[in-house]
Amino acid sequence: MKIVKACSDLGVHVNGSNLAPNALLKNKGISSIEVDKEDIEKELEKENKLKNLKYVNSFNEKLYNEILKIDEKVLTIGGDHSIAIASCLASKKKNKNIGIVWIDSHADFHTTETTISGNIHGMPFATVCGINKDTLSYFFDGEYFKGENAILVGGRDIEDAEFDNLSYANVKLYTTNDIKKKGAKEIIKKALDEALEKTDGLHVSFDIDVIDPLIAPGVSVKAKDGLTFEEAKDIADILIEYKDKIKSVDLVEFNPSEDKDNVTLKITEEILNKLLEI
Repeated sequence: MKIVKACSDLGVHVNGSNLAPNALLKNKGISSIEVDKEDIEKELEKENKLKNLKYVNSFNEKLYNEILKIDEKVLTIGGDHSIAIASCLASKKKNKNIGIVWIDSHADFHTTETTISGNIHGMPFATVCGINKDTLSYFFDGEYFKGENAILVGGRDIEDAEFDNLSYANVKLYTTNDIKKKGAKEIIKKALDEALEKTDGLHVSFDIDVIDPLIAPGVSVKAKDGLTFEEAKDIADILIEYKDKIKSVDLVEFNPSEDKDNVTLKITEEILNKLLEI
């Protein structure tokens, strides 16, 4: 497995997630490729509905091209979730018939028209499913993920327009409540199996904010009533069982600047160690 450090926080108004890859890999001695954001002053105004668009796009184009050069399984460590536009689409370009499982408290399924915050990290799942493509993935010339092969797991902080967008795109949703009722292992197995029904493999995108912020506060946008650490580890353990089908993985949204006493760092390191077994 090749590690790619996607050091960008340009997709969100909160600074700091660009520091995560180096914080997580510090002193591990793991070989990696690093892609850094441009040194700019970020746009933070809420009125701007596509914050830092030019720089997010240039970063993702660079990241996309770097991942395309890699001939082995890739684990991309972000960074905010907008970096997954590049990692997911690079994997789709290399692995034509794959599905996608998006593990996240947020749907990340806004369009450029429905976004309220203007944060591009709220749009990547929609983008890799073929929405926003002219605006956010102009560098990609392949087939996008099909909604019928795309599953959201752990969603709980989802805006009304995103529910409509998910339904229109035929993307299936398993909520945090589903996990609480039926168990993390059962739900993630169902999601993986369903995403594999008509595909030959999977891309998995794991957002650390799926865990409750009272447990893991070091994220940029906190969503209450999330998963326990044990539930998150259960999900990661099942991913290992499916490693022969998983072609690529993201681990995103850890923000060292928002952490308290390194608790989220330690949690994310444990999840990372499991993902390295895929």
